[in-house]
Amino acid sequence: MKNPLLYFWLFLKASLFSTGGFSNFLSLHQDLLASHWAEESDFSQALVIGQLSPGPNGLWVIALGYLTYGYLGAALALLAIMIPPFVALIWEGLYQRLGGLRWVEALMRGVSLAVVGITVGNTWTIIGHSASDWRAWIIGAAACLLALSRRVHVFVILLLAAGAGLLLYGGLTFPWWH
Repeated sequence: MKNPLLYFWLFLKASLFSTGGFSNFLSLHQDLLASHWAEESDFSQALVIGQLSPGPNGLWVIALGYLTYGYLGAALALLAIMIPPFVALIWEGLYQRLGGLRWVEALMRGVSLAVVGITVGNTWTIIGHSASDWRAWIIGAAACLLALSRRVHVFVILLLAAGAGLLLYGGLTFPWWH
């Protein structure tokens, strides 16, 4: 049985200490798997739903909430990701008053470097859990190259990668493929 307050706290903690998008992935992954409230497949499905859905990337956690705790989980995840922006508005007011101070600039530089570290950590975790063979590496490398070209829309890259996964992993079979 899940404790709703603890469940909400895990999502709030991940949201408070992240920078948006997928930066809360590592925290949620670690906490929800350790408590046996989620499975690996829940994260994969939530990330795909988040990418295919309109809106900001950070909304993938609502899908994760739903997949792991139903409608209550989705509502708790939504509430948890709404609180940090309101806190940010308060910090913005303080920054307007203190932004020119040297220690504030140094603090912001440190936060920027932390964002880079979190992004690299998230990427490494996703690669480690999903890229277990040469076919996955080929799909990932091709998607990365297409994204770096900036000529192909992200949605098209996702559709191409999904199609490649279906073909390479046997989701679709054709008589001439064998």
